[in-house]
Amino acid sequence: MPYRRLPNTDQARIRALKAVVAKADVQNLYDLAVSLKTLTEARNFLTRFEAAQSYYLQCFERQSQAGHKHQANVKMARLYVSHFIQVLNLAVIRSEVRVAHKAYYGLPGDSTNVPDLSTETALVEWGRKIIDGEAKRTSQGGIPIYNPTIAKVRVHYDIFTDSYDRQKNLQALTARSLESLSAMRTTADELILDIWNQVEKKFEDVSPNEKRLDLCRDYGLIYYYRTGEKRKEEVNK
Repeated sequence: MPYRRLPNTDQARIRALKAVVAKADVQNLYDLAVSLKTLTEARNFLTRFEAAQSYYLQCFERQSQAGHKHQANVKMARLYVSHFIQVLNLAVIRSEVRVAHKAYYGLPGDSTNVPDLSTETALVEWGRKIIDGEAKRTSQGGIPIYNPTIAKVRVHYDIFTDSYDRQKNLQALTARSLESLSAMRTTADELILDIWNQVEKKFEDVSPNEKRLDLCRDYGLIYYYRTGEKRKEEVNK
């Protein structure tokens, strides 16, 4: 016997609900295989579920599109912050900047390694330290670092932090919209299961079996054949 399987994606759930609603649009309501109460629930829920899915997809698309530009901003900010630290270390080696002044930037005096900037959180932290440190050192009469200047670093850092904040907001919107959509899936599955049970109950005495299955399929039920099963049925015909 072929077996049915409930939808396991949001799009498949929507198709299943649309199928019974579409059937009701062309069928006499009193001849429907599902109750009017269930049909009303399906119509109302379908509208809300489609809207929730559409909103999630819109949020995800906006996040994705903004993400490409954001990554370019991350790359430039990381390049400038890293380059500035390297130039600062060279200035220390040339005795143009005191070793002790590296503390203004949060950098150890006994190392010329560039801090790990692989994460955006680290880039936010170190970019701010470098900008504040350079301001403090130069305010005490220190010679500014050039190529790149801190002004150039700040430009790319500010662009990065702006897009960083936007991306965080977009990610939060996407997460909330997905949470709302996910919360509706149990209701969708329960409603579809109820519809399918009612449909199969309506046609349980119809024969032959393929005719019964076709009547159920008109309401969106999906049946799967086990390996070799369909061929055997066709041979038996």
